Amino acid sequence: MKTSLYYLAIAALFTHELDAVLNMEWRLLFYLRTLPDPEASSIFVALHFPLFFAFFYFGHHKNGRVRETFRFVIASFLVVHGMLHFRLSDHELYQFSGFLSNFYIYSASLCGLAFIVLSWKQRRSNGS
Repeated sequence: MKTSLYYLAIAALFTHELDAVLNMEWRLLFYLRTLPDPEASSIFVALHFPLFFAFFYFGHHKNGRVRETFRFVIASFLVVHGMLHFRLSDHELYQFSGFLSNFYIYSASLCGLAFIVLSWKQRRSNGS
């Protein structure tokens, strides 16, 4: 169940990142918002290349401790990411207003939160 939640969270996040390009999310990010859109969008997309590689590499690492720690960190990030989107939702440049945009953001957060809860329960039951 925990692995499925992680994969659902990642699927929602990756789909959100596709949607983020359509909604010009770089306009909300510290450095990128100072650049012209063509340059900022190119950098925004390019930054996802190493990030996605890290998701695949560390999320499937052969060392179980590395893999589980990475997944826990990502799940935690997804919860914070959802809170940031909620906080920014009134910003004049925020464009994630449709049902699907919000579904991708908040389902990733909920799956991340459920992953964290299951991880804590698993640690308790294992006595760790």
